[in-house]
Amino acid sequence: MTGSHKKWAEGFRQHTKHTIDLYGLPGRFWKWRMHGGAISLAQKVMDAHKGYDVFLCTDFLNLALFKSLVAPHYPNAKFYLYFHENQICYPWSPNDEDIALKRDRHYGFINYSSALIADKVFFNSDFHRKIFLDALPQFLGQFPDEKGLENIQIIKNKSRTLPLALDLPSLNPKVEKIPNSILWNHRWEYDKNPKDFFQLLKNIQAKGIPFQLIVLGEQTQKYPEIFDWARNQFSKEIIHFGYVASKSDYWTLLQKSAVVPVTSNQDFFGISVVEAMHAYVYPILPNRLAYPSHIPKNNQQDHLYDTLHELESKLIQFLSEKTIHKPISSWVQAYSWKNSIEYYDEQQK
Repeated sequence: MTGSHKKWAEGFRQHTKHTIDLYGLPGRFWKWRMHGGAISLAQKVMDAHKGYDVFLCTDFLNLALFKSLVAPHYPNAKFYLYFHENQICYPWSPNDEDIALKRDRHYGFINYSSALIADKVFFNSDFHRKIFLDALPQFLGQFPDEKGLENIQIIKNKSRTLPLALDLPSLNPKVEKIPNSILWNHRWEYDKNPKDFFQLLKNIQAKGIPFQLIVLGEQTQKYPEIFDWARNQFSKEIIHFGYVASKSDYWTLLQKSAVVPVTSNQDFFGISVVEAMHAYVYPILPNRLAYPSHIPKNNQQDHLYDTLHELESKLIQFLSEKTIHKPISSWVQAYSWKNSIEYYDEQQK
């Protein structure tokens, strides 16, 4: 486990009234984990010789395979599945060789079969639950026969939303906002659409509108090249550029940020956005994906956009205003572990 998946699992264990043991594998080789991880984790569980009532598994596990190995030793246990993401709806990298080799359906099928075998299926947002269920008819329709379309209703009947719970810490009241500071705090990946984000900043720069830039987020060795271009293009505007390992430094930089314009093409929940909002960063979000659920209905006109032109207009308006915007942290407090754990514990029955 790694990243947000690990934080979620550790947070659940820390706050729950239940006794939880965590089993995981190093957070790399995700395709191999979806194939072989079930065997390795099943062996770890059986070697522990403990009694378990519930196995809460996540979407990178082949639950059908895991259950076939573990269930004989735990005949009364229940098997639940939590979708952080899914491979049917996740946009594939254009550089992934499996697309050219036409091997891109198998991982989605593991998600589908895992949902079918699970006793309960949880999704981290209403948006995620809906698009997964809506995508199943077309996904199963690709196969030649015995498509099992009747199984979609079975999965739907046992599916529910269990919003992602997060550690939303107390903020340092001494940290002040930097006027006109623009934030990026997402992963450095293609699906977060850094191309449109930095093009937006270039357009604003060309108009002579002053701003400052804080770029955070996890990065891999093969991150999009546009980040290197942006480091040079906005050298005069940059306050910080790169990943920070320290949690306190991360939250300090969020608190210093004024506005977070988001251009992502994929987000099943949007952890980075919720964290920014907790730190009183003004969000300008796409009117799609999971983002509308984070904004109260009465405020969506101010914070959601439909086109990139509208995004640019809203950002320019924000940078040009001298007014102090109302705090928005309260909107996302429902996602804190403190406010989520009772519902989480109730769902594990």
